[in-house]
Amino acid sequence: MDDRIITNEQLEEDNEEQIRPRQMEEYIGQTEVKENIKIFIQAARIRKEALDHVLLYGPPGLGKTTLSHIIANELGSSIKTVTGPSIEKSGDLAAILSSLDDYDVLFIDEIHRIPKYIEEILYSAMEDFKLEIMVGNEGNSRNITIDLPPFTLVGATTRAGDLSSPLRDRFGIVSKLQFYSDEELTQIVNRTSRVLDCPIDEDAAFELARRSRGTPRVANRLFKRVRDYAQVLGNGKIDLSITKIALDRLKVDELGLDDTDYHLLKSIIERFNGGPVGIEAIASSIGEEQTTIEDVYEPYLLQRGLLKRTARGRMVTKLAYEHLNIPFPEGK
Repeated sequence: MDDRIITNEQLEEDNEEQIRPRQMEEYIGQTEVKENIKIFIQAARIRKEALDHVLLYGPPGLGKTTLSHIIANELGSSIKTVTGPSIEKSGDLAAILSSLDDYDVLFIDEIHRIPKYIEEILYSAMEDFKLEIMVGNEGNSRNITIDLPPFTLVGATTRAGDLSSPLRDRFGIVSKLQFYSDEELTQIVNRTSRVLDCPIDEDAAFELARRSRGTPRVANRLFKRVRDYAQVLGNGKIDLSITKIALDRLKVDELGLDDTDYHLLKSIIERFNGGPVGIEAIASSIGEEQTTIEDVYEPYLLQRGLLKRTARGRMVTKLAYEHLNIPFPEGK
């Protein structure tokens, strides 16, 4: 999993800051979400109020972090970034909230992983811009209330269903990010080529885009690896031939699947007769965490129609059998 180049999870080597768009007009795709948020930002600025709290959800790598930074830029505000698991004590949250200035944006990634008792402190902060915490030792404790400046909380999650209803209801703007089309990803690849000053042919850009699992993060990561091949094996320009050579060597197939996807699909076919099978059994059979399968592998396989969920479990589709060149069982 650690060396899986087409994972849509963030890797240390990605260094996305260099190619991250900073303004809404530079942000490609997610048109409906983008247009709505632009309206909400303009209205908040006209009223001179803080933008309502924003919840962004969807599979990893689709631009939730990028969009949060753009929201802050469009508001003319500063942004403070933190992850849900890093907020372990009420004091951690108090320190973060107390450091905010008027109309700042607080971005909490993986917000579904905030501990329950920390989440409850957020309620009054989000609703009334007040921080209510308990201080002192046991037997000598008291509640104190701290006024906070108006701010906008932007929460990002891959598992919106794991958020409690009270927390989810406090977000005035809830937006789901969708997988990108091949055409949108081609635009992103072309933009990345300009930012990194590495030319790419249009047919090569489209080939790279269509193998990128509908995910900008994967497209940008693959671009950097194909660029390596172009610089070592070619003249530095990325053409269709070098793109196919690179992606084939990286074992990224025509649909953007790699060995990990093949292992998952073949495991269901060979060990469980194609399904239906429970997610726990799949996780055990391939030695992977259940949440990783649900968050990282499944979304794209479901979107491409290679896998389906039923009331009885996961099933591999006829399309997957055909793609793997495995005969589809008659009567299934």
